[in-house]
Amino acid sequence: MRTTFKLGATALTAVSALLLAGCGSTSSDASSDAGNVAAVSAAESGAGTLLDTPFAKPQLVLTDNHGKPFDLVKDTAGYPTLLFFGYTHCPDVCPTTMSDLALAKSELPKADQDKLRVVMVSTDPERDTPARLNEWLGAMDKSFIGLTGDFSVIQAAARTVGVGIDPPEKEADGSVTVTHGAEVLAFWPKDNKGHVLYMSGTSATQYAHDLPKIIKSEAP
Repeated sequence: MRTTFKLGATALTAVSALLLAGCGSTSSDASSDAGNVAAVSAAESGAGTLLDTPFAKPQLVLTDNHGKPFDLVKDTAGYPTLLFFGYTHCPDVCPTTMSDLALAKSELPKADQDKLRVVMVSTDPERDTPARLNEWLGAMDKSFIGLTGDFSVIQAAARTVGVGIDPPEKEADGSVTVTHGAEVLAFWPKDNKGHVLYMSGTSATQYAHDLPKIIKSEAP
């Protein structure tokens, strides 16, 4: 089993280095996930960073977890949106992030829950089929949106918002290493731009505190 970890210098004005967590996976079976380990950065503040220059949403059309085309820009326009790049065989960073988001969302009033869009774009699209994404995300929150498709398209889109991801690598022992940024980007509904960045380690409590403001297009 091999895990990798690296810091990438990406063009974020408010953040000097972005976290990438490399996660090994022994097979495409969900049952193998428990034995995997991922390295994460010690520099985890837990608080959101307000970006000096907001990001536009990536121009990205992929297949969603119901097997239908999903246009990220058009289908989330006017909605508060949280965007994360990860994968379902990730042993810790991805499930922790998504479950924290699910918990934070559950604490919102029903009307605000209905407005919020949480989108995970797969960094391991070959194994993350729509059915796999639907089952995995549905265990956390059935409204969560999973997107899969061509890796090169996903990688290019991630770069437009300063998130680095590498192609999955199959190791000699049969494990798979997927290296991806662990950030969550929050897009405001009033202008559909990403104004707040959350690093790995942000707690459900912190998300719950910030989401009401994100939904109102306000700085947390």
